[in-house]
Amino acid sequence: MNMQTPKGSDSLSRDDAREALERLRAWAAQATVTEIAELDPAVARLLPDQPLSNYPDLSRDYPEDFEVDAAYRASLPDLQNGPSSLIKGEKQQIQHVGISNFRLPIRFHTRDNGDITLETSVTGTVSLEADKKGINMSRIMRSFYKHAEKTFSFEVMEAALADYITDLESFDARLQMRFSYPMKIDSLRSGLQGYQYYDIALEKVQMNGELHKVMHLDYVYSSTCPCSLELSEHARMARGQLATPHSQRSVARISVEIIGDDCLWFEDLIDLARAAVPTETQVMVKREDEQAFAELNAANPIFVEDAARLFCEQLKNDPRIGDFRVIASHQESLHSHDAVSVLTEGPFFAGQSLDPKLFTTLFHVG
Repeated sequence: MNMQTPKGSDSLSRDDAREALERLRAWAAQATVTEIAELDPAVARLLPDQPLSNYPDLSRDYPEDFEVDAAYRASLPDLQNGPSSLIKGEKQQIQHVGISNFRLPIRFHTRDNGDITLETSVTGTVSLEADKKGINMSRIMRSFYKHAEKTFSFEVMEAALADYITDLESFDARLQMRFSYPMKIDSLRSGLQGYQYYDIALEKVQMNGELHKVMHLDYVYSSTCPCSLELSEHARMARGQLATPHSQRSVARISVEIIGDDCLWFEDLIDLARAAVPTETQVMVKREDEQAFAELNAANPIFVEDAARLFCEQLKNDPRIGDFRVIASHQESLHSHDAVSVLTEGPFFAGQSLDPKLFTTLFHVG
């Protein structure tokens, strides 16, 4: 078939295309499979309701012996690193792109000069420039795995970040590691011991050429309402009426930027939290411990505002801590809602907007 563009026309019209398509289908309907294949196998797709007799005979067996060489690897399509013309939507810089919650065992050094290996959830992200389509996500894991066998330190995290920036040609990068850290805690009076588990997260952030070290701690404690305590005592004294103040399990998420060269151990931040609010929930409890805990709560009644300021007082007095944020949630036993507070020190954690799910993440299951 010989199709020519009419003289004086630079392009074919839609009607020209429709006429050509109809003539091509008419030819294909009476042509042989070989004739169609010689012209273009794709022509067979123009015939409705007919099987593609020229479709390749593909192997259905997994090729266990197939080996990938450099030439084959180079031939593989890579849409994520394609040209900027493939970008969907606005060509806008993305602050965080990467992978979250890939897990592996990490060895940590403890304050008492021991080592402990913990399952750790890692989140790694980099920034993406406006004219880049995307990143190879697997490179983040591969970069981190190079350092995973080393005992943790912020220097190890810094080296992993440097690899991210080099491998992914990015300008900012962030690495976060989350784990549950066990500490053996004494009971209040019985002499028993039990393991308390603390949710801790570590972050290394490279932003605008500056490196920041951050530690997050979820500290779980009991809060006795001062108002309820006084009202209970009033009922006892004024009317001889037995009454009990309400207390509730409460959580503070303490986030600190670590400054200077001195090490801030996980145990150090836990000790600071306990010094601020000593009514930490208990692990091993006999009757004398339960009585002691009631007395400890009565000696330390706090509103949620008090908790935030007590934590702040301890954090401000430690020279290893720069900017910080305290988020406290008292999960009320009196009300159907929670009492919350957020206190920040310095610009690093400052923010006007709240994550809609922020306070629901502070719920801790025993």
